Amino acid sequence: MYPDLSYLLHDLIGTDVDNWASIFKTFGLMLACAFLACAWYVKAELKRKEEEGLLMATTKTIETKGGIEYKEIVYNSIVFGLLGLKIPYIYANFAEFQQDPASVLISGKGNWLIGILLFVAMFGYSYYVQKKEDRKAGKQTVVVHPHERTGDIIITAAISGVVGAKVFSILENLEAFFADPIGQLISGSGLTIYGGLIFGSISVFYLVRKIGIKPVHMLDIGGPGILLGYAVGRMGCQLSGDGDWGIVAAAIPDWWFLPEWLWSYTFPNNVNNAGGLIAGCDPEAYRSVVGSVSIEQRCQTACGMRYCHELKEGVYPTSIYEILMTFTGLGLLWIWRRKIKIGGMVFALYLIFNGVERFFIETIRVNERYDYFGLNWSQAQFISVGFVIAGILSVLYLWKYGTRYDVKTLENEAK
Repeated sequence: MYPDLSYLLHDLIGTDVDNWASIFKTFGLMLACAFLACAWYVKAELKRKEEEGLLMATTKTIETKGGIEYKEIVYNSIVFGLLGLKIPYIYANFAEFQQDPASVLISGKGNWLIGILLFVAMFGYSYYVQKKEDRKAGKQTVVVHPHERTGDIIITAAISGVVGAKVFSILENLEAFFADPIGQLISGSGLTIYGGLIFGSISVFYLVRKIGIKPVHMLDIGGPGILLGYAVGRMGCQLSGDGDWGIVAAAIPDWWFLPEWLWSYTFPNNVNNAGGLIAGCDPEAYRSVVGSVSIEQRCQTACGMRYCHELKEGVYPTSIYEILMTFTGLGLLWIWRRKIKIGGMVFALYLIFNGVERFFIETIRVNERYDYFGLNWSQAQFISVGFVIAGILSVLYLWKYGTRYDVKTLENEAK
């Protein structure tokens, strides 16, 4: 496993683990790649739908205020102040930052003197520049194409999605949240995909209505886009070993012809340090470490690295299964997206596929279970059933009452 970039570089070029590259966490990097992949797909599809006449460019009036723009000055000053607050502290305490970047960044730790000085300096400089420019008030009308809104759409989806994923994760683990509220809030782990999907979809729906993009077309773009981002994100889960694995795997059957690790895997060097010490580590050396140091530090001392645990029993690598199934679903929707001429139908099919895939993967995945209506299911399974039902009802409704976007329909809408 590659919990951070230093472990990947160690395997590729032989550099030491837990070096400066360890500040780049694998899951975070893959999450960023997931959003970039979504942005690429959304932009490409918005362009395509505009070329086909399904989406139209809109006009936007940009109003420039005269005089000093204090909001801009304050914003720039805050950014520079934060850089002055954090960068010197990180430089002087890199080992602490290396162990847990989030706890340093999202805290009051920092060099406040330099931060305040940079804030004041930037405020004075920005004020001087704007005063010298002598800005005049005015208005300008510009044409905005749908694909030029990609940044707004992705940022809205990203922020609301992470918030939703964290909210659902907290609801699923209330005891852990009440035990350590701050730690749970700032932790990069513990993100529930359905929470992110629901919050993100609602936020994007309201945004696209506001900026003049028909929500039904955005839904059809969003379905495959979500699958692409989900597949890339699950790569981060698998590579880092973040705990999104399955239950203990059964004995490998005689008919299995694929590599053993596709059936059962122990996730060595997983980012959670779950399981026991990896083979070759000396348990006695581990136990002999004493003093006021954390379990993580003891493990590092015993094994020579920060992440030196692996599961005692092989489990189903469910992240790999989801990657394969998600790319399969993405491929089907990619083929069908041009052939289906009913608005919203692609998204309805996405709901069905997503619900079915997630329901069945949860049967072999480690997750909290709840007893409702005589069913012992995970939170994701209950939601996935709702997705399937909503998808089927949407298909039936759209097939009978949905708008079919043929040439004649587009000509009528243009009029």
